Amino acid sequence: MRGLRASSLLLCGVLLIQLLAARIDAQRPKSPWPTLTGDPPLVIARGGFSGLFPDSSFDAYNFAMLTSVSDVVLWCDVQLTKDALGICFPDLTMSNASSIEVVYPTRKKSYPVNGVPTSGWFTIDFSLKDLKPVNLIRGILSRSEKFDGNSNPIMTVQSVATQMKPSFFWLNVQHDAFYAQQNLSMSSFLVAASKTVPIDFISSPEVNFFRKISGRFGRNGPSLVFRFLGQEEFEPTTNRTYGSILSNLTFVKTFASGILVPKSYILPLDDQQYLLPPTSLVQDAHKAGLEVFVSGFANDIDIAHDYSFDPVSEYLSFVDNGNFSVDGVLSDFPISASASLDCFSHIGRNATKQVDFLVISKNGASGDYPGGTDLAYEKAIKDGADVIDCSVQMSSDGTPICLSSIDLGNSTTVALTAFRNRSTTVPELGSVGGIYTFSLTWPEIQTLTPAISNPYSVSRLFRNPNQKNAGKLFSLSDFLNLAKNSTSLSGVLISVENAAYLRENQGLDVVKAVLDTLTQTGYSNKTATKVMIQSTNSSVLVDFKKQSQYETVYKVEENIRDILDSAIEDIKKFADAVVIQKSSVFPLAQSFITTQTDVVEKLQKSQLPVYVELFQNEFLSQPYDFFADATVEINSYITGAGINGTITEFPFTAARYKRNLCLGRKETIPYMAPAQPGALLTLVSPTSLPPAQAPNPVFTDADVTEPPLPPVTAKAPTSTPGTPSTNAQAPSGQTRITLSVLLSVFAMVLTSLLLL
Repeated sequence: MRGLRASSLLLCGVLLIQLLAARIDAQRPKSPWPTLTGDPPLVIARGGFSGLFPDSSFDAYNFAMLTSVSDVVLWCDVQLTKDALGICFPDLTMSNASSIEVVYPTRKKSYPVNGVPTSGWFTIDFSLKDLKPVNLIRGILSRSEKFDGNSNPIMTVQSVATQMKPSFFWLNVQHDAFYAQQNLSMSSFLVAASKTVPIDFISSPEVNFFRKISGRFGRNGPSLVFRFLGQEEFEPTTNRTYGSILSNLTFVKTFASGILVPKSYILPLDDQQYLLPPTSLVQDAHKAGLEVFVSGFANDIDIAHDYSFDPVSEYLSFVDNGNFSVDGVLSDFPISASASLDCFSHIGRNATKQVDFLVISKNGASGDYPGGTDLAYEKAIKDGADVIDCSVQMSSDGTPICLSSIDLGNSTTVALTAFRNRSTTVPELGSVGGIYTFSLTWPEIQTLTPAISNPYSVSRLFRNPNQKNAGKLFSLSDFLNLAKNSTSLSGVLISVENAAYLRENQGLDVVKAVLDTLTQTGYSNKTATKVMIQSTNSSVLVDFKKQSQYETVYKVEENIRDILDSAIEDIKKFADAVVIQKSSVFPLAQSFITTQTDVVEKLQKSQLPVYVELFQNEFLSQPYDFFADATVEINSYITGAGINGTITEFPFTAARYKRNLCLGRKETIPYMAPAQPGALLTLVSPTSLPPAQAPNPVFTDADVTEPPLPPVTAKAPTSTPGTPSTNAQAPSGQTRITLSVLLSVFAMVLTSLLLL
């Protein structure tokens, strides 16, 4: 009876526990992460922070730990030495990422690797003692060499684990079959290492490797992850392509608990590098009980055009797309992966703003469409710009239009048209000939095809090539009507340049044209949509101030290190805000931030809001301190320097930053800390430091003061409008089609052809 009673009590206890557990489970909020386990995806730092420091170096691992999520996974590509010890190094051969060639210039050898004869300095030919004088250096030549002189030694698996003490440690075994051919056992090394080193994940692209280690780590051993290579490549054990193995995930499940795949397995690209519809791999793998990890993330490579060079957008497409989430991302820049997951996931466009500043477009969303077109402006509004801008140029018939440059060759394909004969040399506007807006009527300009700006085409970075000539050109009237009908914009910014030249030499009054158009389109001085007039010329803003009550913005186009108080007082007489360049906030030396000026602080103390330009998403536009991530750059200017607005060609990236969840937290988030000026330079060895730079000038009263705008001078008669001509009015009254002009036109034609 006592036994029966005890059994009944035990049964009741078990039932009570189950009911309680069910109630607690029901009360738990549903995980927002559609991963296999419901946990947030893992951030896996490939060789540490290998996008900046030498892969698998102490600096790389340490920096990854300092700038990533707390549970960041450290990745080690395990190689075996001659004495069967495991080191963390990115490849079998060592010449590409170490100083091995310098230390041992005569010890190059050749071995077959997966049947392919391969020459180099192999790890198997050196003992760990031999490798002590060898240092790690960058393995990708496009990355900075400034950290190569830091004497980073090659680290063993044990030294990474004991010195870094990572939350999770991932060992990747890329060439087990090769080591077996050389009578070295990777599996034996791993089993022995697991007794002293916590190993959480082991991956390999070789099926036979998993057969070797099956059951050798016990029940609490590491997660085993099968790594897929290119779909057409052959797996050496089965002699099947990885693409064919992908079709049989139940087979993979027999020896692994997860898979590691390139990005294209999930989000493939077409031949033009645009995204195709996603595959069902993540859902299929989750149904089979497999976690899905994705490789190939790096900020300093050309990614799908759909992402507009924004690495955060790419990460979010894999973890926060409304349909699936991968279980982890393998990245060379773990700071960006960390911020994407923790700060920008699961926020909608209408999420609460965590920080307030103006997002001002630069010729619309000109990073995605040709600047100054309907498509560029419409996208800027859709992407969350607070203010859209129009750089006003004047046509020969006096119509103010929106174009990034007075030279039509910079924003259209005019060099491919009959109007190329209207090229003119104007010393006031440039030393090289151009086809200027004042040489064509507005109807003529409307026939031109817009061309997207490609500031980094020399480095083969091209913006949205499928839309490089899309959209229609806008007049100022078109621009103002579009803005007036928008419910989300708070203002417009109208930029006016070359006013004195246009008055004196072309008989065109751009100030009057702008004011008349504002009146005609229903913008009164106190309209609900704020109107800002910007210029680098104080005389222009003084003229606007005399004739209107619109807000005026003074643009300092020079890079400056300081500004005199007296100059600020002069600016306040005619301007309500100031635009400065990025380098006037954070001066640079060979793409490293050296310090921070107090220009922003001085202007703000005088009640002048400070807007900064020009923000771009391309990684080549950012100093190393921002880790090739536009979001890191924006964060440093907003929370670090405290600027009042960003002027950007990619408004979406800046607008998304406002909803950054990490900004609303009390604790310090390491991957959302602003860059500390000069801090990264302290990690550069003294022998690699950039040379001292000549300081930027101080902005003085003399830089502000200008004579009043000249009166409008009647323009001399020219050829019949609409007829290609070389008689456009030049400053001297004569037009000279010189050899340099013809060469300039040829260059424009050639450039336009290359962009087609």
